[in-house]
Amino acid sequence: MTDLAPNPPENIKDATDQTFLQDVVEASNTQPVLVDFWAPWCGPCKSLTPVLEKVINSHNGKVKLVKVNIDENPGIAGQMGVRSIPAVFAFDKGRPVNGFQGALPEGQIRQFIDQILSSTDGAKQLEQALAQAEEAAHAGDIGTAAQIYGAVIEADPANVAALAGLARCYMANGDHDRARQVLDMAPEDKASDPAIKSVRTALDLMAEAPLDEDLATARETVAVDPTNYAARFDLAEKLVAQGRNTDAIDHLIAILTADLDWDEGKAKAKLLEIFEALGPKDPIAVEGRRRLGSLMFS
Repeated sequence: MTDLAPNPPENIKDATDQTFLQDVVEASNTQPVLVDFWAPWCGPCKSLTPVLEKVINSHNGKVKLVKVNIDENPGIAGQMGVRSIPAVFAFDKGRPVNGFQGALPEGQIRQFIDQILSSTDGAKQLEQALAQAEEAAHAGDIGTAAQIYGAVIEADPANVAALAGLARCYMANGDHDRARQVLDMAPEDKASDPAIKSVRTALDLMAEAPLDEDLATARETVAVDPTNYAARFDLAEKLVAQGRNTDAIDHLIAILTADLDWDEGKAKAKLLEIFEALGPKDPIAVEGRRRLGSLMFS
């Protein structure tokens, strides 16, 4: 992945007592603004500011950083009650909504900013849209779901829930290539997100769908000898490749009922792979996990 481009000037800037109203209060009506109160003599400030800039840069314009030198601009710092630095305040919709003091590590700064972003009106609208898309997908209205997911991605290109959802829509329509292309749009640091991994696993499981006659032959083999667990496992793989997950789970559960550690846990591993592909909320996966748990802890 290439280095991130430098920040546009308006994303990280210095403010004065005179420009604070415009640079912070008014600007926060468009997106959240973090204000970093600092001074040249402050050692912790020198370690905090570069980390703040790095994290702001990684959010691609969703949040701004405004730096205020309190030696040159004591007015706003006094109004804000700043008594020790570094001090950071988050503004949203024209008012301070959160803050912290001291040089926090990068991970905690990211959590702080993520919490601010998740509570904005825009974030809440995206959450509502994602819920509508998920509801449409579960109802079988793939076209509507795809349109909503696409709109969310347009507003937030790094939204992994929307990327995974749109990829599942393409997968439901049999367009696996487009599904993989959508997944590849995820930023490198989110490529291992469970939502993205879940769809990739599903695509891998469905990579080689069997011919109908091959599936019929596998079914006949199991019907003749239900204790042929290798044949039953092969049938389960063929079923899941066709997206017939319920049937596949039934056959794997049948193997595990007879031998929980069959073939060194091969059936159990395949079952868990199917659960991952379906996702944690899928009712088929929920019921499958319940059945597996009953076997393991009975």
